[in-house]
Formats: sequence, C-alpha cells, structure tokens
Amino acid sequence: MSIQLTENAAAQVRRQLDKRGGGLGLRLGVKKSGCSGFAYVIDFADRLEDGDQVYEDFGVKLVVNSEHLPFLDGVRVDYQTQGLNAAFQFDNPNVKDSCGCGESFSV
Repeated sequence: MSIQLTENAAAQVRRQLDKRGGGLGLRLGVKKSGCSGFAYVIDFADRLEDGDQVYEDFGVKLVVNSEHLPFLDGVRVDYQTQGLNAAFQFDNPNVKDSCGCGESFSV
C-alpha cells in the first residue's frame, strides 16, 4: 500500500498545522457522497485511532484508516494554486469514473 504527498501538499499541511497551533498531520479518507459514489474527506489528525496507517513524506504525516485503504491505495495528494483558487488535488489510480462537477468518484 502506498499513499504519497507531494512537496507542495506537505508544505501546505505544515503551514496549516502551524497556523492552528499543532497536530499530528493530515487525515485522509472517503465517504459515500455525490453522483458518482465517493468523495474525499480531509481533516487534521490530532491522534491515532484503531486501524490507522501512517505515511510520511517531506516530514509530514498522512493518516489513513485501514477501512479506506482499498479506495486510496496509490493516491498521490498534491496542492495546486490556479489563479485565485487553491486546493488539494488527488491523483487516484483506483478511480474508474468521476462526476462532471469533480466532487465525487467511483472505484
């Protein structure tokens, strides 16, 4: 199993953790949502829970619960700025289809 943060994504997570005054890292998961089936869920990880797996890139921890790994194995998380918009981007090799609005995906 492999999940990666790009250098840009790691720098953004580090900035946000510093801004909020700490935390373990970034928590990544999925939830049933949208017109295609699943959506990504990102939050701060303040502690490890049962079943959590920890990945680390560029000194930043990415926490994923093992229930979500079948949907996220191989994901590369990037952070991109385009004009006034800035957001995390997910390059997920498991995605078979995504909705037109880009908010959800199916595997």
